[in-house]
Amino acid sequence: MITIAVDAMGGDSAPVPEVFGAVRAARSQDVNIILVGREEPVRQELSKYSDWQTLPIRVVHASEVVTMEDNAAKALRNKRDSSIRVAARLVRDGEAQGLVSAGNTGAVMAISKTLMGMIPGVERPALASAFPTVKGRPVVVVDVGANVDCSPQMLVQFAIMGQIYSRLVYHTDNPRVGILSIGEEEHKGNELTRAASELLKLIPFNFIGNVEGRDLYTGHADVIVCDGFIGNVALKVSEGMVDVFKHMLQESLAATLTRKIGYLLSRSAYKDFKKRVDYSEYGGAPLLGVKGVVIICHGRSNDNAIRNAIRVACESATEHVNDRIAAEIVRARGQDHNGLANSA
Repeated sequence: MITIAVDAMGGDSAPVPEVFGAVRAARSQDVNIILVGREEPVRQELSKYSDWQTLPIRVVHASEVVTMEDNAAKALRNKRDSSIRVAARLVRDGEAQGLVSAGNTGAVMAISKTLMGMIPGVERPALASAFPTVKGRPVVVVDVGANVDCSPQMLVQFAIMGQIYSRLVYHTDNPRVGILSIGEEEHKGNELTRAASELLKLIPFNFIGNVEGRDLYTGHADVIVCDGFIGNVALKVSEGMVDVFKHMLQESLAATLTRKIGYLLSRSAYKDFKKRVDYSEYGGAPLLGVKGVVIICHGRSNDNAIRNAIRVACESATEHVNDRIAAEIVRARGQDHNGLANSA
């Protein structure tokens, strides 16, 4: 079975959702789980579940915790027994095939990159996030916050990694890849998007050119690439928009429905809507480009988000996503005639 190391001390409410999410995953998935963190509070939380000792879960002690306020570089240097670092070490040493953390994103990235190393040909790791679309299949957006400033070559690498991830995890046949810009026309955009577009035309996959902000939700593209500054703004706007829509819809239903049968039917529809847009259903953002499966969750992740993050980590490990990314990067560089990825 695949083994996943879970940073039990990372989230805002740790270790409660991490432990419950791990228990739920162990009950329903074919996976071994290592909960990494301060042993006493983790075991105390586990004791709430009468069946946990029959589940494939074990605890590995880590004496330190990286907080959300910690500087990533200082956490890397000074907290050498943190739950993030111990979990990353388990992946590096082959004791686990994936890492799940709802902790400090910068620290998870820095520690994973340092301990696991980078896939050859990838300059920097990138965060990929799944956005719900009207067509049902999510769009993979890369990058959503790992790299504020990017080169055209980096956007090409993001596109390669994103289309592989979409193909293997979401089973998308021949993913359509677009660059997030201010218009669909080829001449629109900034120097970065126009230069990256010229390079992407050289790659033998389904590149569809520029896409606009609305295409984050239309399903027109399966993979959308952008720099981490734009991607993170888009992600945070989307999270805020979903929260507002859920609140407004719930208020409207409660205010206008008078018949019980209509209320129950609308409640069912609301639950379906909430599930389709709920970030916890997607599990977290994979950190693409490192030599190991790393899934970074929102700091306020609940048990459902942790459970689904473990599922996504298992799928990525089973499908050998990193090996396939490495092979595609090598192939792309071999076909390059104009500087593609040669700076990596």
